Amino acid sequence: MRKAFSMITAIFIILLMATVAAFIKNLSGKMVKGTTTQFQHEQAVLLARSYTEYAIMAVTANDHTNSGCLNNLSGAYAPDSIHTIYTVDVNLSYIGNSAIDGSCRTLSNGVVHPNSPLNVIIDVYVRYPELDHPLGTNAPKVTYHKRSLQKI
Repeated sequence: MRKAFSMITAIFIILLMATVAAFIKNLSGKMVKGTTTQFQHEQAVLLARSYTEYAIMAVTANDHTNSGCLNNLSGAYAPDSIHTIYTVDVNLSYIGNSAIDGSCRTLSNGVVHPNSPLNVIIDVYVRYPELDHPLGTNAPKVTYHKRSLQKI
């Protein structure tokens, strides 16, 4: 009678430990997914910030009164030469300063004084797949958008 009780107790303890191990594994997986998602979002924020600064630098370097106007910039980030993870598209729109070239994407020239500085609206779109998605880099894209107004 005593041996049967020990066997039942051992089976119960093994089942209890297996349940706790499955719970810990599930919780660990959720933590890894949350950390990866947070990392990818922070990378997108940093890329958007750096491409905003790059767009400002490119606009100030170009002569916007002649046909050298910038409307779009694009780029990508790939950790190796095969897999592109982040794609970046920058759309530039100009406000004010009626001396800008006609090829520029102009939102308005009449809202500001003709002698006011050139204002540029910079829209940065960073697209990336969720790396924890079962499809990997072929997963549906997540888009981070940042808009800023800069006086040039």
